[in-house]
Amino acid sequence: MEFRARDYKAESEAHALPRKRADGDPLSAPAVDIVEDKGEEFFDPLREPNSNVVGSLDTEDDIGHPSVVVSTEVPGQENAKREWTSFKRFLMQRFPVSKMVSISAMSDGILRSGKGYEKLSMSTDPDELDDSQKFSEEGIRSIARQEYISRLKEFKEKFADAWQSGDRVTSLKLAIKVAKLLTDTSVGQFYPTLFVLATDIMEMLGDMVWERVKQKAEYAEDGTFLCSLPASFRADDVGLDAKETCNNWFCKIGSVKELLPRIYLELALLPCWRFLVDQPIDSIQRLVMMARGVADPLACSYCRLYIARCAQKLPSVDTGMIHLVSIASSGLRKLLESAVVEFGLGNTEAHGSNPSISIIVHNLIKELPVDMVNSKTIDIINLIECCNDYTLDQCLNYRLLGFRLSESKYSLHIVTVVDRVIRVVSQKDMLDEYLKVVDAYVDLIFQNHMDDHLVKILDGISKRICNKGMVGDELACLQSILVKLLSHFKNLEDIFSLNHFLEILDMMYGRSRMIVNMHILDKATRGGLICDPTTIQLLFEVSQALNDSIDQVNVRDEDLQQPARMISRFIDKVSYGADRERHLAFLVECRRAFGSTNELKETLVHSSNSLAVKALIERKNHLDFLKSCIAFSEVTISSVTALVRQLKLYLETAEVALLGGLVSHSDGLVQSAISCMQSVDLVDVSRGPTDADETLNFLQKICGFLIILPGNPEKGAVYTPKSLFALLNSQSWMTPRMRARICCAMISLSATLSQKNLPYHASKSGIPSNDILFYGNSAYFGELVSFSEEVVRKLVDAIKQEPSPVARGSMALEACNCIALSFKVS
Repeated sequence: MEFRARDYKAESEAHALPRKRADGDPLSAPAVDIVEDKGEEFFDPLREPNSNVVGSLDTEDDIGHPSVVVSTEVPGQENAKREWTSFKRFLMQRFPVSKMVSISAMSDGILRSGKGYEKLSMSTDPDELDDSQKFSEEGIRSIARQEYISRLKEFKEKFADAWQSGDRVTSLKLAIKVAKLLTDTSVGQFYPTLFVLATDIMEMLGDMVWERVKQKAEYAEDGTFLCSLPASFRADDVGLDAKETCNNWFCKIGSVKELLPRIYLELALLPCWRFLVDQPIDSIQRLVMMARGVADPLACSYCRLYIARCAQKLPSVDTGMIHLVSIASSGLRKLLESAVVEFGLGNTEAHGSNPSISIIVHNLIKELPVDMVNSKTIDIINLIECCNDYTLDQCLNYRLLGFRLSESKYSLHIVTVVDRVIRVVSQKDMLDEYLKVVDAYVDLIFQNHMDDHLVKILDGISKRICNKGMVGDELACLQSILVKLLSHFKNLEDIFSLNHFLEILDMMYGRSRMIVNMHILDKATRGGLICDPTTIQLLFEVSQALNDSIDQVNVRDEDLQQPARMISRFIDKVSYGADRERHLAFLVECRRAFGSTNELKETLVHSSNSLAVKALIERKNHLDFLKSCIAFSEVTISSVTALVRQLKLYLETAEVALLGGLVSHSDGLVQSAISCMQSVDLVDVSRGPTDADETLNFLQKICGFLIILPGNPEKGAVYTPKSLFALLNSQSWMTPRMRARICCAMISLSATLSQKNLPYHASKSGIPSNDILFYGNSAYFGELVSFSEEVVRKLVDAIKQEPSPVARGSMALEACNCIALSFKVS
C-alpha cells in the first residue's frame, strides 16, 4: 500500500467558487419603479364598506341565513359589545363539555320537535345512541353534544327564515322554545354553552323587533318617509302606530307562563322600551325583582348576568348598578347597596356610629369597581379601622385594599393611605399579619418613590423575625416582598446596601430562599461583567446557599438545571481584571463549594481554559500561570462523571496546552481521554443514540487533533493513534457502524501524516509539526503503512459484521471513498 500524495492548497483553490466584484451591494434594497396614479380606482376585495352590520356570535358554523343588519347598541357602547363577545367565548372555553349531555324530559320534547331530529339521530355515533335512548327513573336522558348544538342551529335558521317570510308568530314561538331550554340546568357544564347559543338567538329577536318598530316610526304604511329618529330620541318622537306595534310585542311576551323564559324574552326586547317611555331603567329594577323568583341558583346567576348585559344597551345607565347586579344575588346586592350608605362612603361623619362587620367590608372592597375604590379610598380606610371583629381578620381588609389600589394606574390620596396603613401595621407584633399587609403595598411604595417606608418595612421585618422566627406562610409572603424589591432596583449594589436586607435573606430557608437566591443571581447576570470584589463575595455566598438548598430540597434532576445554570452564568460573569491569580483562586473556591454538580465543574474548566488563553495573549509570566490552569482543569475534569462531557473537556484542555507550547501536557491529556474511554462501562455509552453519536464525534475530533500534535519519538510516532485503535478491540459496546467510521478516520489520519506538507499546523511558533519531524523517515513511513493495513483489515471485518444489507452497503461505499482518497490505486 502506498499513500497518495496530496497538495491541499491546490485542492482548496480548485474547489473554491470563483469570485468577482459585484456591481452593487446585494444586501441593499432594490430600486422600485414608482408608477404614477392614472386615476383608476382599484377595488380591494378584502376591504368592505363601512356599515352597522351586527352579526351573530361566531360560536358555531354559519347556517346560511342572512345577517341581521341592525343594532340595538347605544352609540359609544362598542367596547361593551366587544367585551360581551369575548366573554361569551371565554365561557365556552372555560367549561369544556363531554360528548354526551344530560337533558330533562321537557328539553327533550322541545328538541324532538322539528324535521331535523330524526336525521340528526341517524348520524349520531351508535355507541352514543345506545346511551341517549336510555331514560333514568328521574326522566333524564343523554344526547350527543353535537346533536344538541345542531338542533339550536336549526332553531336559529328556522327563526330567521320565518321572520323573513313575515311569519312573526312562528318566530316568537321558536324564540320561546329556546328560552325554555334555559330552565333545564340538568345539562351541567353544557349550560354556559347553552346560555351563549340561546341568548344569541334571542338577541336576533330583539334586533329584528327593534328594526321593525323603528321602521314603523320612520315610514308610513305606504312607504312614505315620515322622519328620522336621532340616536338619543325620546318617546314623544315615536308615532302611535310604532308604539302600538311595540306594546303588542311586550304583551305577547307577557303572556308567556314560565317566569324565566318571560324574563329572557323581555330582556332581549329591553331597548324597545325606549319607544314607549323615557326612563327604561325602571324596567331593569322590575326584572331584577322578578329574577328573585327563579329558584335554581345556576339559572338565576346566568339570568342576572344577562340582565347586566342588556342594561348596557340602555343610555345613561349607572355602571355601578350594572356591576352589582352581575356579581351578586339579590340579597347580597341589597346588602352592598345599603353598605355604601350605611357605612358612610360619601358621608364621612357616619363612621363612628355604625355597626362594623369585617366580612361585609371585605366583600365590598372586593366587588366594587376599581375607580370607585380609588375615589373612596379614605372612606374605606376609615371603615376598615372601625371593623375589627371576629368575622374576618382586619389585616386581610388592609391587604385586599392594597391589591385593589395597585390595579389602578393612578390612585388618589395614595401617600396618605400608605402612611396610615404603615402606621397601623407597625403596631402589630405578629409577623404573619405584618407581612400580609406590607406585601400588598410594596408595589405602591416603589411606584410613588416612598423610600422612607421601605426602610421602615425592612426594619420591622427584621425585628419580628429575630423575635419569633418564620413558618411556611410567612416565608411565602416574605419571598413575594423580596422578589418585588429585586425587580424594582436596577443595581444589585443598591439592594445589598439596604439595611437588614442581607440579614433577612440569611434567616430565610427552604424553597422560598432558593427562589429569592435565583432572582438575585438572575439580576446579577443580566448586565455586564461583575468586577467588584465585595459584590462577587456576596454573590458567591448566595450561590453557595442556593447550591446547598438544592441538596436539601428533594427535587428532580430536571429541576436542578435552572439553579445550576444560574450559578454557571455567575461564574462566567466574574472578572478580576489583570489579577489572573486571584481569578484562578476564585475558581478553586468554586470547585470546593460546587463540586457535586457536573455542569458547574464543566463551567469551571471552561473558565480556567479561558484564563489560560488570556494569559497567553498578554504574554506576562504566562508559562507558570498556564501550567497552573492546566493542572486545575485536569484535576477538575477527572471528577466529572458524565463521560461525553469529560471527553470534550480533555480535548479542549489539550488544545489550550498545545497552544501554550506544553506538548507533553497536551499529549498526557489525550492519553487520559483514551484511558477514560477504555475504562468506560457498556451502560454509560449505550444509554441512547445521542451519547453514542457524541462519543463517535469525539473520537473523530481526536484524529483531527493528532495531525498537529507532535508524535512521541520515544514511544513511536504513531503511539497515540495505536492507543486509539486499541479501543476497537477492547470495547464491546461499539457497533459495527461506529467501528467502521473510526477506522475511516484513522486511515485519513495516517494518509495525512504521510504528506510532505500538512493541511494545518499549531499556531504556536516553535512547536515542530509532524511533517518537519518525520517526513522522509523510512521507518516512520513503514510504521504508518503497517498501521494502515491493520486498520483496513479491521474496517473490512466491521463491515461484514453489520447485519443490515442496506447499512452494510452504505458502510462499504463510505469505506471505498476513504481508501480511494488515501491510497494510490494500483
